[in-house]
Amino acid sequence: MPREKGRKVVASNRKARHDYAILDTFEAGLKLTGTEVKSLRLGRASLVDAFAQERDGELYLHAMHIPEYTQGTWTNHEPRRTRKLLLNRLEINRLTHKLAESGLTLVPLSIYFKDGWAKVELGLARGKRDYDKRQDLAKRDANREINRELGRRSKGIG
Repeated sequence: MPREKGRKVVASNRKARHDYAILDTFEAGLKLTGTEVKSLRLGRASLVDAFAQERDGELYLHAMHIPEYTQGTWTNHEPRRTRKLLLNRLEINRLTHKLAESGLTLVPLSIYFKDGWAKVELGLARGKRDYDKRQDLAKRDANREINRELGRRSKGIG
């Protein structure tokens, strides 16, 4: 059976980009069980409230929800178990050093399959204040209005 090619997004965390200022992104593998992979291939996962944390020199993903596989038996997995992130030692050391700074956290931005392997995109993030969120919304609305007006002018309307 030929291996899948390309990137297939399973779930994305849109709220993370709203609540956090993403400073840098990283790609990590996930240590999963068989029923977790099958459930992910069906497109069933949630990254709401998920976060990554360092423990004993390793990085772990907490609170990511992968529902039980419906055709699974007693071998099914626990939906919100802690999952190990697969990174190079150099990347782990760099991330743990940056996480030692106050106010920084690792937030999963999306989970996807890349060439058949389950991957998670992590963002090194700093929390936004309420006024930052309002500024971003206002800026996005202003850009939308500008693009709408430019589109009208290019079509000769108005």
